[in-house]
Amino acid sequence: MKKFFSLIAVFALVFGLSACGSDSDEGKGGKEKNKPKELVMGFVPSQDSDKIAETVKPLADRLSEELDMKVSAVTMTSYNALIEAMGANQVQIGFIPAFGYVIAHEQYGVEVLLKSIRYGSGTYRAQYVVRADSGIDSLEDLKGKVWAYADPTSTSGFLFPASQLMEKFNLKSKEELQTKFFKDYLVAGGHDNAAIAVYEGDADVATTFEDVRTELKDEYPDVMEKLKVIGYTDPIPNDTISVTKELDDELVQKIKEIFLSFNDDKEMIKIMNEVYNWDAIAEASDDEYQVVKETYGKFKEDISLE
Repeated sequence: MKKFFSLIAVFALVFGLSACGSDSDEGKGGKEKNKPKELVMGFVPSQDSDKIAETVKPLADRLSEELDMKVSAVTMTSYNALIEAMGANQVQIGFIPAFGYVIAHEQYGVEVLLKSIRYGSGTYRAQYVVRADSGIDSLEDLKGKVWAYADPTSTSGFLFPASQLMEKFNLKSKEELQTKFFKDYLVAGGHDNAAIAVYEGDADVATTFEDVRTELKDEYPDVMEKLKVIGYTDPIPNDTISVTKELDDELVQKIKEIFLSFNDDKEMIKIMNEVYNWDAIAEASDDEYQVVKETYGKFKEDISLE
């Protein structure tokens, strides 16, 4: 699972954030492992990485003020890189989707605290996006086409669409899906990038969260006309704010309370909306993600974290 690019990301954090440290460091004075000197929030690119880093700075500043400790934010290269960074305890708070949470929980004991609410719902769907002039009108028409998706550990970008297609067309493995059903595939690095690949003709279909096209309207004013949606997956539990198991229970509770207080803070909710389209924040529990665990378990051997 620990692929090369993920290790690079983790090593970069280890050295680049070495000043963060943790109170588990050795030294006189009996430092405690569960009280880090700095908290690091990790994000993954659903849009431009530089834009995310700039947008979330006020969020980190507010947490820092409320917790009376330094809080910084990093944008990782992928979901897998964020999971590995949390496993190494170099990122303590992760904004990770359902599938990423399930893996992080299984591999490293990461705990879910909160979930997003969008349009009044705690669930969402993945969608299949194609060019309106492509002649592709159904999932059956995707055979022999080029598939673009954000990341192989993305819940809506990969896992649920892959599961749906494998069941619908009786495909036995991820490799069979990618190389026998589809002609080729493209790992785009973000949901917006996957849709743009279709818009620009580099791919025939993109699997993204619903509805990624609204994120592209400023840069591509005709995107709603040029791209159409031909299908959806079953409902997926919304993405999470999760924390590493090493954090002190009292600190975890404070983090939860601060995030929940953002529901009454228009400025903070605006930031959450700009980054990941969150309209509100709600408490979450592990059992809410059972459907994702079952899907992951069913295709665990086929869906690797490349």
